[in-house]
Amino acid sequence: MSPINRKFSRRHVLEALGLAGAAFVAGCASSPASASSTTTAGTTTTGGTSAASCAMTSEETAGPYPDRTGMLSNPAFVRQDITEGKSGLPLTLALTIVNVNKSCAAVTNASVEVWQCDAAGNYSEYSQPGYDGTGQTFLRGVQLTDSSGRVTFRTIYPGWYMGRATHIHIEVFVNGAAVKTTQMAFPEDVSSGVYRTGAYASHGQNTTSNSGDNVFSDGTQSELATLSGDTISGYTATLSIGISV
Repeated sequence: MSPINRKFSRRHVLEALGLAGAAFVAGCASSPASASSTTTAGTTTTGGTSAASCAMTSEETAGPYPDRTGMLSNPAFVRQDITEGKSGLPLTLALTIVNVNKSCAAVTNASVEVWQCDAAGNYSEYSQPGYDGTGQTFLRGVQLTDSSGRVTFRTIYPGWYMGRATHIHIEVFVNGAAVKTTQMAFPEDVSSGVYRTGAYASHGQNTTSNSGDNVFSDGTQSELATLSGDTISGYTATLSIGISV
């Protein structure tokens, strides 16, 4: 990725303070709290920002493991399937980028970059305690938004690592410039069910809740994904991301 100057903000200060209590914690703040809702069957959970409300999505830290290889300029990362064979419950990411300055009109040809940890909480590109992901590229990718402002990624449900609630990182670029760095939050009841299955079971339950996380602690209203699916066939996570361009 081309170097991009980022201004330090209150979120970055909070991140620095939060790191004193956890080795690999990415921190910042988001928006006012909002409860999620789940169907009685437990298969669909709603959250996030609707086009009707036309809200700006909270800006968040890129965390300790952002891309450092230049995904935007590397055609190998322009891909829908980012799993690279990683085990985990299938997850489809369906993201829509909208412009809050134009009544949440779709933003076309925006580059959307995503990255996340695997079922065991490990990231590619970086050496971490107990795992060396140096030289690996799994669970990272870029897509261009279509005429409806949409991109779709095929991935796995993210695992977790100490000090962080379950999340996926998202960065949006317009004309090569970063315009939004944020994170997708997940409903805790869904994550709890996923973490009792398959590749996640040996890692156990996430010990950090959304409210206890230093990114999502002041709310997930603009970042909480709408999920549909189940722990057998997998999930689709939908989120509208409001930017200002």
